[in-house]
Amino acid sequence: MQLPDLPAYDLVARLKAREVSALEIVEATLRRIEAVEGRAPSPEPYLPAPGDEAGVHAYISLQPERALDQARAIDARLARGEDPGPLAGVPLSIKDIFCVEGTLSTAGSRMLANYVAPYTATPVARLEAAGAVTLGKVNLDEYTYGSSTESSAFQPSTRNPWDPSRVPGGSSGGSAAAVAAGESALSLGTDTAGSIRQPAAFCGVVGLKPTYGRVSRYGLIAFGSSLDCPGPVARTTRDAALMLGAMAGPDPRDSTAANVPAPDYAAALDGGVRGLRIGLSADYFRIRFPDPETGELRDQTLPDEIAAPVYAAAELLRQAGAEIVPDVPMPNTHLAIPAYFVISRVEAASNLHRFDGVKYGYRTSAPVADLREMYRRTRAEAFGPQPKLRILMGMYVSGAQYAKQYYHRALQVRTLIRRDFEAAFDPNGPFRCDVLLTPTTPTAAFKVGAVYGDSVLMQYADLLTVPANHAGTPGLSIPAGLDGQGLPLGLQLLGRDWDEATLLRVAAAYEQLTAGADWRRRRPAVLA
Repeated sequence: MQLPDLPAYDLVARLKAREVSALEIVEATLRRIEAVEGRAPSPEPYLPAPGDEAGVHAYISLQPERALDQARAIDARLARGEDPGPLAGVPLSIKDIFCVEGTLSTAGSRMLANYVAPYTATPVARLEAAGAVTLGKVNLDEYTYGSSTESSAFQPSTRNPWDPSRVPGGSSGGSAAAVAAGESALSLGTDTAGSIRQPAAFCGVVGLKPTYGRVSRYGLIAFGSSLDCPGPVARTTRDAALMLGAMAGPDPRDSTAANVPAPDYAAALDGGVRGLRIGLSADYFRIRFPDPETGELRDQTLPDEIAAPVYAAAELLRQAGAEIVPDVPMPNTHLAIPAYFVISRVEAASNLHRFDGVKYGYRTSAPVADLREMYRRTRAEAFGPQPKLRILMGMYVSGAQYAKQYYHRALQVRTLIRRDFEAAFDPNGPFRCDVLLTPTTPTAAFKVGAVYGDSVLMQYADLLTVPANHAGTPGLSIPAGLDGQGLPLGLQLLGRDWDEATLLRVAAAYEQLTAGADWRRRRPAVLA
């Protein structure tokens, strides 16, 4: 097995045993990037070229010299007998929604295509302080607005390493694809409606959305300020635990970062599942969505191919000592997407007001008569279709004449969704669940272009993940096998506030129980 295919914890162990140097790890990963990446995405008008359909196109920008300098510094610390940190020498990619000092920080938008950040986001700074080596920035849906990474202004968009004719999911599609293809061992993503967990499921990797406030949002270019959660994308549960442990904790620069101590997540991984109560909810095995032709709401049971791995996992965990709690009601799950449509658009419209062509970023070069015209032209030229749609809808539903009908009602629905989780996890209630076990997505990865352009249908790819964002509770997606076309499927674990440790513990047990499964030996098509 080559160095880029090893999990982060294995790389750290080999580095500290002096079996390999940080420089060798980084150089090997840069060679992998060169082998599978294809041409770099650009904000210039996209014209397809031969080979685009075969590349991964995960990275917007690479900073190889910066990474090599970091690797040399780690090797020097080791030579002096110092501890270089729990993530020493581990290659890291950063979703380009985070600021990193001295690098282009674009949010996947033409608006910020020339923006060089003057400071570093707290999660990135903490990961680098733990020894991780940042290789570069990876692609995303513009401002994270999407579920396929196709809406990025930087084209060609990222492809799924398991089948490059399919999307990697989104908005953290670049993060999930980079980890799956061995272009980084770890990646920092964000989850607003499932934007870590959904691409993790599509690309066959581990993705964790922490409790809201567990990880600082300082330096994150905001989409929905009450929903955005930075979190890890990794190859194994242990890697995700190490990464979360390095990032988590209070931050005086972020008022939304909770003053709650973070446990040693890696130390809790080997506790097993005996005695845990794991809930199954029928509300996560059926979906309600609008018919694309008529707009009428339809109820549909999830395909057996999606549901079967969840029931199989429940049986394995039961045999390992967990108690399975059937029929946990989560009746407001089907309302999560409509509520998200409203809340996220209002918050997005508010956050996008800062991009006006005055302080930083793109400014129109056309002659203008006044400041108002400069605003209009700048935003018309630099924003893609998705930001424009969200501004229009957000302003509409938050207007005085409509706020009560839409926005206030959506906030009430959010409260109902939160109460569903509180009832499921109430230690004195009828269910007393420690964890809920669900599918991560209603389908495997869809074809490039198959859904793009239909904002409603695209949003429903997050139907099973967005309730946790409304509730603020943690969620974890782990690989659960492959479908009949060889595409990855994901299991989702949902937990109570601040209890990521139990999610990781259950996930680690599942990894051990399925360690010998045939599907775990399969590799993405770009590596096969």
